[in-house]
Amino acid sequence: MKQKLFALSLGFGGLILATHHAFAQGNPQCAERSTVVAELSDRYGETRHAIGLAANNAVMEVFASTESGTWTITVTLANGMTCLMASGQNYETLAEGTPLKDQGA
Repeated sequence: MKQKLFALSLGFGGLILATHHAFAQGNPQCAERSTVVAELSDRYGETRHAIGLAANNAVMEVFASTESGTWTITVTLANGMTCLMASGQNYETLAEGTPLKDQGA
């Protein structure tokens, strides 16, 4: 489980770095964390499925609904604001192990 979260956080770390450029170009959708979490739950039925620590003490979270398949990635900044980073459909939870050294991904 820790290996999955580590691999997931590495991927999302790259995503977060890529979105810094997007922040400079437009207005990110941000609000107090409680407001964002309530909206994701009420509107989309999403609950938290993963969490990780990103740069500058930001917290990355993945919210998803296993019923509707929607997912959202949020980042909560040190000042307490939570921003929507990405969202989509067809979320699936994988229960696969780490590939063996010579088997590839």
